[in-house]
Amino acid sequence: MFRFGTPEYLWFLLILPVLIGIYWLSVRARKRRLARFGNPALLAQLMPEASPKRVRNKFILLLLVVGLIALALARPQFGSKLKEVTRNGIEIMIAVDVSNSMLAQDFEPNRLERTKFAIDRLIEQLDEDQIGLIVFAGEAYVQLPITADYVAARNFVRHLSTDMVTRQGTAMGAAIDLASMSFSTGSEGSRVLIIVSDGENHEDDPVASARAAVEKGIKIYTIGMGTEEGAVIPYNGDYIRNEEGNLVVTRLDERTLEQVALVSGGAYIRATNRSIGLGEIIQQINEVEKKQLTTQVFEDYNEQYQYILVVALALLLLEALMISRKNRILARFNIFKK
Repeated sequence: MFRFGTPEYLWFLLILPVLIGIYWLSVRARKRRLARFGNPALLAQLMPEASPKRVRNKFILLLLVVGLIALALARPQFGSKLKEVTRNGIEIMIAVDVSNSMLAQDFEPNRLERTKFAIDRLIEQLDEDQIGLIVFAGEAYVQLPITADYVAARNFVRHLSTDMVTRQGTAMGAAIDLASMSFSTGSEGSRVLIIVSDGENHEDDPVASARAAVEKGIKIYTIGMGTEEGAVIPYNGDYIRNEEGNLVVTRLDERTLEQVALVSGGAYIRATNRSIGLGEIIQQINEVEKKQLTTQVFEDYNEQYQYILVVALALLLLEALMISRKNRILARFNIFKK
């Protein structure tokens, strides 16, 4: 398996087109200045030691050096083997409501953004547990299968949006059913599902789905996002309205969320602007029996940057030794013939 250890340094490759542009402008400016003094062919005879090709070749070498250094800084690596890693932890699947009602601003800046921030902080606290991500609105989809890759998990969380599910609604039951099929085998008794939603279910029977999940050893915790007073839903520079043209107000439906948590032996927590409750849930989750979870990871990555640096240093030395003008003594050794 190939990867870059620090891929952010690949942005340095954008320096190359900038250098090419500067070089092209300088060549044009030099030609214009020489044209003021007379015929270019005559000037070439008056300057026999001038070698535009040598200057160009030195510049090409410089470009190669810059490009290779950028690649070396990005640390290309090859995974030498696939290894099974055993950890004592819990499998946590987080189901996030991405319906339009999660754009309501009774939480700052809105319900969904507060959820994303809280989940990101939660992942920072995980150690040996595994995590997965489900998004749901009128339908439910697995966004990230159960994994121990916390970097990938945080990246998926940052990109959560209401555009992920085109069908609107709040199919909480579908999310529970999908989560029940998404845990790995052998994790019975260490399966936790966290549902973050405003609770306004309009599609199915989440309580029945929760009862079925209990039979598979899944404990469900629910977090209510929103307030009883509710808030309007921003949409395309305006607000969502009903068929009569009145503003739609979305309110927290705690009853459904409480029932889902109750039948599964979990707990319901109402979120606030200060904390949406994931910290409290993690404390309770840590009391769940942890089991040995097996995951496969590439390890013993072999660093390749040193080979690229050797080539870059060799080219840099060649560029430094290359004379930009013709030399009568070294003319016989001129590998560029100019």
